[in-house]
Amino acid sequence: MAATRSSSSTGGAALFSSKAATSAVPKPKAKAKPKEAGDSTKPKATLGIMKPTPISPALGSFLGVKESSRAEAVKQIWAHIKLHNLQNPANKREIYCDDKLKGIFEGREKVGFLEIGKLLSRHFVKAE
Repeated sequence: MAATRSSSSTGGAALFSSKAATSAVPKPKAKAKPKEAGDSTKPKATLGIMKPTPISPALGSFLGVKESSRAEAVKQIWAHIKLHNLQNPANKREIYCDDKLKGIFEGREKVGFLEIGKLLSRHFVKAE
């Protein structure tokens, strides 16, 4: 009986160690393409919400620039909201508008955070 236990535990250990050995072997990683010398000088195409576009005078005075990307405008607005503690503490989805925000949010006293993108749309001049 001792021989049977010994052989089954040895066989199990051999089987276990072979699985461990195969899973411990690192898989080869895909090689990255070498960069060409001209790649670093090419400007990356900026598209969609990351592309700076002309903005309305109201949004321009809020941001302090004449053109901005949508993403940067939203980022600056949220920084202003956080800095001045303009979120409703009971309902964080609600933003109280101070005088600066009223200038870009059609004079509203408060807005929902999901409305910010829609209210900002009219401030971005569409390129034809």
